[in-house]
Amino acid sequence: MALRAMRGIVNGAAPELPVPTSGPGVGSREQALAVSRNYLSQPRLTYRTVSGVNGPLVILDHVKFPRYSEIVQLTLPDGTKRSGQVLEVSGSRAVVQVFEGTSGIDAKKTSCEFTGDILRTPVSEDMLGRVFNGSGKPIDRGPVVLAEDFLDIMGQPINPQCRIYPEEMIQTGISAIDGMNSIARGQKIPIFSAAGLPHNEIAAQICRQAGLVKKSKDVVDYSEENFAIVFAAMGVNMETARFFKSDFEENGSMDNVCLFLNLANDPTIERIITPRLALTTAEFLAYQCEKHVLVILTDMSSYAEALREVSAAREEVPGRRGFPGYMYTDLATLYERAGRVEGRNGSITQIPILTMPNDDITHPIPDLTGYITEGQIYVDRQLHNRQIYPPINVLPSLSRLMKSAIGEGMTRKDHADVSNQLYACYAIGKDVQAMKAVVGEEALTSGRPPIPGVPAEVREELHSLRVLTKTALSTRPWTSAGSCSESSPKRC
Repeated sequence: MALRAMRGIVNGAAPELPVPTSGPGVGSREQALAVSRNYLSQPRLTYRTVSGVNGPLVILDHVKFPRYSEIVQLTLPDGTKRSGQVLEVSGSRAVVQVFEGTSGIDAKKTSCEFTGDILRTPVSEDMLGRVFNGSGKPIDRGPVVLAEDFLDIMGQPINPQCRIYPEEMIQTGISAIDGMNSIARGQKIPIFSAAGLPHNEIAAQICRQAGLVKKSKDVVDYSEENFAIVFAAMGVNMETARFFKSDFEENGSMDNVCLFLNLANDPTIERIITPRLALTTAEFLAYQCEKHVLVILTDMSSYAEALREVSAAREEVPGRRGFPGYMYTDLATLYERAGRVEGRNGSITQIPILTMPNDDITHPIPDLTGYITEGQIYVDRQLHNRQIYPPINVLPSLSRLMKSAIGEGMTRKDHADVSNQLYACYAIGKDVQAMKAVVGEEALTSGRPPIPGVPAEVREELHSLRVLTKTALSTRPWTSAGSCSESSPKRC
């Protein structure tokens, strides 16, 4: 009888529990059970005290010693198991967010088991080449990954004293990035895009062509042995997931890629843990296996909307446009996990992708992201409508770590000068466009404005070359197999 009591279910227990839940002496009996319980062999407590379901949240009453961020295993009446995490504790009441959604949960017949542990994910170098869902479970019909370690998905804070300043440039093969917005190894730089723009193609191209420009050398490190890609998709459609997967397979890099896919038809609440699972895996590959890891997170707008849904279900005071006031802090817990650590050869470079609602860069999601990250790559719709690929607008784009990753001994001695000159040319062009909008095209003179710092003979030579190129492109018959038609995108 004592053994049956020790294996019983506390507070709303199953019918086989011999201890009554009311009457005289109930408190002393529960205290005796708690004292005699072997918590080393039986550390978990199970409850059937679900008092309500609100969106992705489950509310439990009469919970003994609930802990914040504790993992809860829910067993539905049909035997289906789901996992959740304690979000809020108020006395004996616990609010649990269910990662797989709350549909089908019966308040009277659902049992909730408190594991007494936080959310950990199994990590291993064998995760490369595998595909997982948003909860970290394999979906590629492969075997279960044999874990080398179980790590907290929230990660461990990096001592600022141990951080190494990023000073090695990553060559992406895209001139707008390499020339004017250079990316350093260990940097976090997002892609600001919008619906219908080719941000996925740009991210895939960066993954295909990225190579490390070694310091004090003029060669590029194309070695694949110490390079890995961790891709996390949140709320994307099947077409986007299939595009990235097929692109990795076609260029032969699938063996060095780990994919976490939360699709649009998957539970919304699962999108909160998907990027944390990906970043935990990236930290293991970078700091334990000493690999250079490139992390692609798409779409951060779906992640922020999942945060807003949970905040609304908890009836919190909303911030701008309904997003929670702690969204800045929450985004920082993701973006700040990039970088390099002293004593380790590995690194984590983050490229989050977010779609700006209504092309609004002042929206809270891109606005807060720009405060945290070290620059941004701005994808412009007007350039895309003009059939220009990649449609990167360099004027609103920025790389705050570019100055430390370029120059003599790293890229080119005149790299900064060339970049500044290009920015000056773009600024002159923008001024001409603004003047054209005011006075009209007919009022503009045919003279070419002087370029600061460029001699007159060089300007004339550049103009002659531009005229010859324009004439050749307009008269040459494009009939070869590798040529472009008039409707094909122009490359820059």
